Amino acid sequence: MSRSPAVENGRTRRYACQGESARLQALGDPLAPAREWFAAQGWTPFGFQEEVWAAYARGRSGLVHAPTGMGKTYAVALPPMLLGPAGSADAPPPLTLLWITPLRALAGDTGLALARAAAALAPHWAIDVRTGDTGPAARARQGKRLPTALVTTPESLTLFLARADWRERFAHLGAIVVDEWHELMGTKRGVQTELALARLRGLD
Repeated sequence: MSRSPAVENGRTRRYACQGESARLQALGDPLAPAREWFAAQGWTPFGFQEEVWAAYARGRSGLVHAPTGMGKTYAVALPPMLLGPAGSADAPPPLTLLWITPLRALAGDTGLALARAAAALAPHWAIDVRTGDTGPAARARQGKRLPTALVTTPESLTLFLARADWRERFAHLGAIVVDEWHELMGTKRGVQTELALARLRGLD
């Protein structure tokens, strides 16, 4: 897993895999399905969403700063879905997108938003949420196999990274999103998140 350095421009951080520009050239415009899906919903991509999509395709990392409700989630989530592994009905791709949120109350809504997009753009992706509120059935399922996209909190991520097999479970990770980064800055949970990111970047 190879990631470019983080470039800080706003509230939401993501680390993107390098080498996507070559894939973009080879595939023409793999982000066209995102625009088509937006059109089917009656939406038009904002300029910053197009910029984030293009930046991800070039292998860039950064932060997105935009008002609440402007579409940051789909700005950063759609490129990994379209440029990541497709999988199959019998074999969903391994963990590819890790979404870290400091607000447990938002985790469920984020999971639903990702599932909605995946149903149209990455139908073989498995989407799941892991927080302190996650029930035993979901915990057992995640203990056997992580989903393709996982929405979690800094605390739950730390527990995942404490497992002896964490390297194998996170080996195929392609993108990391830290949502509501401003809520973590200058806090112990922010330090916890930075330490987790440092471990994950060590997979390179």
